[in-house]
Amino acid sequence: MKRVCVFAGSSSGARPAYVAAARALGAVLCRRGLGLVYGGGAVGLMGALADATLDGGGEVIGVIPNGLATRELAHPGVTDLRVVGSMHERKAAMASLADAFIALPGGLGTLEETLEILTWSQLGIHAKPIGALDVDGYWEGLRRMLGHAVDEGFVRAEHAALLLFGPAPDDLLDRLAAWRPPAFRRAWLGPAQI
Repeated sequence: MKRVCVFAGSSSGARPAYVAAARALGAVLCRRGLGLVYGGGAVGLMGALADATLDGGGEVIGVIPNGLATRELAHPGVTDLRVVGSMHERKAAMASLADAFIALPGGLGTLEETLEILTWSQLGIHAKPIGALDVDGYWEGLRRMLGHAVDEGFVRAEHAALLLFGPAPDDLLDRLAAWRPPAFRRAWLGPAQI
């Protein structure tokens, strides 16, 4: 791994632990010599993550759509700010620049990005590890939802297992580094018994 794409909220959330986790992740990325790819914002968890990574001397690549560059207050201090034309271009650029993905707490955009990159893995579009930093149980609801979808026959267990969970940055990055793409048939090949 050389770079990690992190999906994160443009809000700081209701608990101080969320900002602390974003800062801790930025510091750990620097300590491990990993670059950051993220949504390019200067506010919320995105801003805290970028600032911590920059403070540690790390590489920070921000990717932000033109329409959000002013509304989200694009981060002026990142190593490389890439302004793209659309959200679709943003996600494709972020995915192409990264070797792994982490979801910090966030809102609908963070959830959507996380589920889309998970779907891309399921479909074989990429073979990169994906994790969720489970700060104070923030992602426990998603973990339960994926389990429910497995129980109800909509998601295969091996596809749900593509999303790794970790309670702390070092733990999660260790899991991502150890991850190997599973050898299973892709979702479009038929029912779960294949």
